[in-house]
Amino acid sequence: MIKGSPLQIDFEKLWKEGMLDWHGKIPERMVDDELEEAFWTQSMKKKTDKQTDDYAKRIYQKVKEHIPQNSSCIEIGPGWGNYTFPLSEDVKRLTLVDGSECVLAYLKQYFDSDAPVQFVHSKWEEAQIEQHDVVIGVNCFYRMYEMKAALKKMNRLAKKRAIIGLTTGPIQPHYVILDERFGYDIKYPRRDYIMIVNMLYQLGVYADCELFKLERIYRYESLEQLYEAQCKKILSPEYDRAHVKASLEPFIAMEDGQYVYRHPFYAAIISWEPVKSI
Repeated sequence: MIKGSPLQIDFEKLWKEGMLDWHGKIPERMVDDELEEAFWTQSMKKKTDKQTDDYAKRIYQKVKEHIPQNSSCIEIGPGWGNYTFPLSEDVKRLTLVDGSECVLAYLKQYFDSDAPVQFVHSKWEEAQIEQHDVVIGVNCFYRMYEMKAALKKMNRLAKKRAIIGLTTGPIQPHYVILDERFGYDIKYPRRDYIMIVNMLYQLGVYADCELFKLERIYRYESLEQLYEAQCKKILSPEYDRAHVKASLEPFIAMEDGQYVYRHPFYAAIISWEPVKSI
């Protein structure tokens, strides 16, 4: 905790505690680089040509508002390119930093050899990289344990603007029903954007933060597929499938022969002008 901080809560400690599983241990994927690489390898195999997530388009439009024209830009953890592809059209030079070789290989195939895009295979914490005008990271902080150090590095390497995007709650509404009506233990989110806002505040950074509403849509060919997919956040060792069915029923609709489940969630865009003193 920083001496004299106006907030007496150690938000970085809470962030670290939120990385633990429900048995108080760090999940293997958080610390095992080979396991993380295997996850991304499988994820990339499922992607079609330049396939990105629909909701990312709206997030990027908000992110873009904070990017000065003709900027050089670092993107942390680009994944399958939700923000990489539009960024490459809007900035003059783009550097992609990712700890996964397969992520960078996937993205590299979509850029000509003379494109102003640099690929850096490294974890953000270890990356040796020069300053750029803008540093951006969206939903890429899940493995970062020393979060204040990661934020300080963003601040240090950004000449003009640092930008963070995070999707946030609420949890799918049927899980609330399973908790409140049927008494099941549910895997609620344990880390959130507000921890980052408060860590920045304790570092002396008065960041802008905007929340806006989005919608996630799940589509299934059968009810069995739907029930199987939508019970994964139940922590209780045993549960009644009839309870899962009852909790989901108010939210399911038929569209074009598919079972569709829609629910709201939010995105937080946190941005700040770099501060010299931290």
